[in-house]
Amino acid sequence: MDDFKQIVVDAGVKMCQRSLTVGTWGNISYRDPESGNIFLTPSGMDYQKLGTNDIVVYNAKGEIIEGQRKPSIEWSMHLAIFAAREDVNAIIHTHPTYSTAFAITDTSIPPVSEDFVQIVGDSVECAEYALPGTKELGEYAVKALASKNAVLLTSHGTLCVGPNMDFAFKVCDVVEKTAYLYLMSKNLGEARIISPADIKAMQDFVKTKYGQ
Repeated sequence: MDDFKQIVVDAGVKMCQRSLTVGTWGNISYRDPESGNIFLTPSGMDYQKLGTNDIVVYNAKGEIIEGQRKPSIEWSMHLAIFAAREDVNAIIHTHPTYSTAFAITDTSIPPVSEDFVQIVGDSVECAEYALPGTKELGEYAVKALASKNAVLLTSHGTLCVGPNMDFAFKVCDVVEKTAYLYLMSKNLGEARIISPADIKAMQDFVKTKYGQ
């Protein structure tokens, strides 16, 4: 299990290096597709100092099977998302600058860029507000996330998912970039919204033709 713990440890360092959070806020988890075990960051610890022994491990039933640390306060949200999305094996909850600006104004990020609609979805919606660490926050996040790869936690931050950690980080980067571009576009005029037909065409292209 140490390999999966190391994935989470490395992701914590990367999250800080990319300025996707400040201090000890945010949380990260990874699911082993074979065993269903879930590896989660501990509560309130410096990501730069985490070791594999600090990672909390849950089994597929949501029971802690390894780890002496208190799990992230958002453990129930991570478990709820994994339960709802079989295609998701990595979750990164961040507190970045630009997309959080949308979260604190309860404003969705619209489909304004091609890379955004290709890998994130036709928009990123705000989940109904709930206090951090509550069961309700997880329920609302699952509902607003739906089949997309990102959701805004109102008055809180951003959460991105993917089949693996690299993809989840790509989603983080694209969501944050799109939030920034959309805010910048306000200085020039109205941003062009990509049509549902074009969104579907680009998503189909990525699934069937893009890449090697």
